[in-house]
Amino acid sequence: MLLLALDTATPAVTVALHDGTDVIASTSQVDARRHGELLLPAVDRVLAEAGLRLDAVTAVVVGTGPGPYTGLRVGLMTADTFGLALGVPVYGVCTLDALAYAADIERGPFVVATDARRKEVYWATYADSRTRLNGPSVDRPADIAEQVAGLPAVGAGALLYPDTFPQAHEPEHVSAAALARLAAERLAAGEELPAPRPLYLRRPDAQVPKNYKVVTPK
Repeated sequence: MLLLALDTATPAVTVALHDGTDVIASTSQVDARRHGELLLPAVDRVLAEAGLRLDAVTAVVVGTGPGPYTGLRVGLMTADTFGLALGVPVYGVCTLDALAYAADIERGPFVVATDARRKEVYWATYADSRTRLNGPSVDRPADIAEQVAGLPAVGAGALLYPDTFPQAHEPEHVSAAALARLAAERLAAGEELPAPRPLYLRRPDAQVPKNYKVVTPK
């Protein structure tokens, strides 16, 4: 197996290769505005580091968010394109699940929260690093303060709002290495991974104007 993993649901543009035993190459770069520009060069880098060609990939796994509309769809569309071009399966994994897995907290419950902008967070709670209890959801931190009170938290959203998440710590952003390890573990256990469908949770920021100004020639 050669699993290509990628995620663009957070400001991190992150890519990794997993050979069925462990991650053999990975890269991450944090830039919230350049997902489309950075993703393909990142794929080229991990392939070059591993000394492999793209046609050696046997499956693709992509983070499905939740995340902002524009960044998230870059990863999903790229993963779908690779799957079609190579004739290999494409799997989806919730980005918050990969963050929980990377946190490696043996006993929960704990919270994973990423920055949803608009003074909100995408969040979910976990029993341990592999078991999600509920979510993902999108809310203002103050509105969920009672639900998450006293729980450890990881992710950029938790670090942004210390009043709600006083026990926040890293990892801040998801890594494709963790995403790949989690997906490979689930596949090895015979689990059926979901299709790569985006978890937007809300409408995109950009809206079509409701009232157009009519301009007619004189």
